Amino acid sequence: MIQAIGLTSIARKEQPPAVDDVSFEAHAGRVTALLGAPGAGKTTALRLMLELQRGRGITYFRGRPLHRIPHPAHEVGVLLGDVPGHPARSVRGHLRMLCAASGVPARRADEVLQAVGLVSLRDERLGTLSRGMDRRLGLACALLPDPHTLVLDDPARGLAVGERRWLHDMLREHAAQGGTVLCSTADPKEATRFADHVVTLAGGRVVADQRAADFARTRLRPRVVVRTPHAARLSVLLAQRARSAQRSVEVVREGGNRLCVYGSTCAEVGETAFRNGIVVHQLADEVGDMGPGAGTGAEPSTAPEFQLPPAAVYVRSGHDAKPEAAAAVHEPEVAATPGSGAEPGFPPSAPETGAEASPSTSAPEAGAEPEASVSASDSDPEREPSAPALAPAPEFAPESALAPAPAASSLPGPPQEASGDRTCQAAPPHRPTTPRPTTVTLPPPVLVRSAPTPLRPVRYELRRAAGVATGYIVGACVLAVSALAAVVLARIGHTPQPRLLAAWPVELPLPPAALGAGLLGALAFGDEFRHPALAVDRGTVPRRLGLLTAKLFVASLTALALAVLTVGCTAEVLYLVYGSELVALPEDWPALTAGWLALVTGCAWAGVLAAGVFRSTTAGLAAVVAVPLLVVPAVHTFSERPSTRGPAPFAERLRDGLPLRWPFGGEQHLEALLRLLAQPVGGAMALSVLALLCAYAFTGLRSRFR
Repeated sequence: MIQAIGLTSIARKEQPPAVDDVSFEAHAGRVTALLGAPGAGKTTALRLMLELQRGRGITYFRGRPLHRIPHPAHEVGVLLGDVPGHPARSVRGHLRMLCAASGVPARRADEVLQAVGLVSLRDERLGTLSRGMDRRLGLACALLPDPHTLVLDDPARGLAVGERRWLHDMLREHAAQGGTVLCSTADPKEATRFADHVVTLAGGRVVADQRAADFARTRLRPRVVVRTPHAARLSVLLAQRARSAQRSVEVVREGGNRLCVYGSTCAEVGETAFRNGIVVHQLADEVGDMGPGAGTGAEPSTAPEFQLPPAAVYVRSGHDAKPEAAAAVHEPEVAATPGSGAEPGFPPSAPETGAEASPSTSAPEAGAEPEASVSASDSDPEREPSAPALAPAPEFAPESALAPAPAASSLPGPPQEASGDRTCQAAPPHRPTTPRPTTVTLPPPVLVRSAPTPLRPVRYELRRAAGVATGYIVGACVLAVSALAAVVLARIGHTPQPRLLAAWPVELPLPPAALGAGLLGALAFGDEFRHPALAVDRGTVPRRLGLLTAKLFVASLTALALAVLTVGCTAEVLYLVYGSELVALPEDWPALTAGWLALVTGCAWAGVLAAGVFRSTTAGLAAVVAVPLLVVPAVHTFSERPSTRGPAPFAERLRDGLPLRWPFGGEQHLEALLRLLAQPVGGAMALSVLALLCAYAFTGLRSRFR
């Protein structure tokens, strides 16, 4: 069960907040739809619930806020927007990486792929998937840790009819097994197709909180859509026929050659057009949307508030409607009643939204013939329609709300609904007792979860780094550039041998190997901030000490391998081109080797920490480049400045070593470290890494205790 209480986003400048005091509940065993037009605040509300955006309010998932759940990914499965995986990563490799991050066995990836129907595409790259397959992969990522709750942000956007039906069946199956499903959508018809409960947002506020059946009865209304080049003439003819037949009909001109006829049928409209020689380009049944505030006012649920006179015919122009006027009174073009002339005036209607705006019709007054009138209760989804032609077409019929009368008898009464809302157990969904058979199957539950081990983040980091070719491409480019630079420097001359082996020109602040290691370190962060399956952890996944240690460890191994390969390849190329004179082993090779490995590893660590602090790969690489350009000159100026208490500067005192000897030896290693720090680049790199570690710890503590 989800309980959202007082969700309010932080307003920017003088603009109102995108979400203002939003409170609702989503019960277990039901599919809850968060409905709203684009810009109504659906995505902001979901991000506030998942604590991915700062604001006020709190959300309880089965009685606990998200930051109090030890492993949020095991409780909540999330799909926000598109799957932001690397385009070059394979489908199976992507899921196996998330398995390592979520702490579930790697075989879980194959089980989820089997459930969502992507087994045949498991070796495909993410960048080659179609829209429907991408949605299936996103649902697979949400189902991977076997969560109890699913939070999906408009998952059916852009899908075909078959893909939508499959997605809806998967959501219903998850709810039928006792799970909680919260899914946002912008289509009210789609909300009635798959949801058991509908929460409507408008302007960042909750304007309706209804069962799907009540939502369909108060907001959706069947109509006939006509397109004809003689729209004005056809509207007058329909008004005349309705007047003579004592029918309550409303004709809405929606601009151009489009008419929306309420209270009539396709047969009647088509017959009228045929008898009068009017060409019809389109004639179809639809379900009109009456706007987010329809049925949410003070009117009772059994009868509309505004009653139309018997056999009234209304013809008006839809392009004059203003969606922001919630209760505006519109002037009709033609308003006629039997026995009297045309009378101006039109009863107040529900809010209208775009081309599907439709005012509500009401039941005729007492004394009118039942078979000659069309009342608003005829569109009640819980009652049998008085005329079969008034029912919406099958392709627009809601699967749950617009049900026939026998299925409506199976709906629980008010006492049962009230008792079900107070419990967190799986409540029976408000659907017919004989649901439409489906062939979808959820992946098997995860019965045994592995205990947290230090190898889990290392396994995740290795799969993340090895799953794409970026690291290999960067390493190959570094080796090629280093070998070419070493050959050119040897040809020019005047380059010391250590710098020649490292392919480090004097004019460059850092060698290519150090820059490549910094870039690979900066690429270590990114998936944890973007991917929905990891975003549930409040963005604090990178703040965990185990994952940070794993990233630093893998980055160190990558940097060391790159440093060794660079020197080896450079030496081999120099030997092949110039002979063995330039590849002789220097006398102080241990100190030079230690300094070289420390420099490359420090660049990799700086890239990792800077990318984690600023959440940007560019910022990580910029921090690596800033060390020799900004920090090294500052450290060199400080270390070479004479001391006020002696003539020797600070760097020279570090190079002299320790004045005292330790009784157990080992001081030579400490002296080597001090001499390494006495170098401007070594000292600058050490200071930069220390500062980034402090910043990383500060941001992690701030995000934990805010």
